Amino acid sequence: MRKTLLLFGFLLLFSINQPLQAQYEKTDTSYKKCFVGSTLFLLGNFSKVNPPGFAQLNLGYRITRKDVLSLELITWKHAWPLGINPFYNKNYGKPEEKFPGYIREYGVGLAYQRYLWKGLYVAIHATSMWQTFKNENGTKIDNGFIIFNTNRVGYHIKLFKDKFFIEPSLGVAGRAYYTEMPAGFKEKDDKWPKWTPEPGLHFGYNF
Repeated sequence: MRKTLLLFGFLLLFSINQPLQAQYEKTDTSYKKCFVGSTLFLLGNFSKVNPPGFAQLNLGYRITRKDVLSLELITWKHAWPLGINPFYNKNYGKPEEKFPGYIREYGVGLAYQRYLWKGLYVAIHATSMWQTFKNENGTKIDNGFIIFNTNRVGYHIKLFKDKFFIEPSLGVAGRAYYTEMPAGFKEKDDKWPKWTPEPGLHFGYNF
């Protein structure tokens, strides 16, 4: 996880040092309306503690030069409560905080971005997640459902003549709605907050 954080920091620093260009001004005669992308959280799959089996695909459409709508397909699994933030909480990965198994989640979400000034934007992500609870042996014991929301402030940076982009951001993520967890999982989860800060670095290809 530390290596992942170091790489995240390096890429964030790299992005800040790139020339900051306006998003899509009125002077643009043409621009790519569609894009496909993902997030740097994919690097978490290399973690030795609680590798999430994470995958995400973003399909986006620029409604106007300032308004963007995206469809997000996502899956991950976690054996520790989401309220234990791996970026700053030392309790992440401790055996005493671990669930009696793990949760696999599959989700479909929508994200709306609004550009405020040049590449500066705010975004709201809302994702419906279907959960499968499994015990230590990998046997399914229950199902669940959550609505996972993230609110972000970030900056859109064009790369390679606007063929690619990166979007470093800071946000707050959490569960706006969730069904009750099975015994053992609930006791662990109730100890931690339902909302935590979350850095982000999305990337994509325009077409």
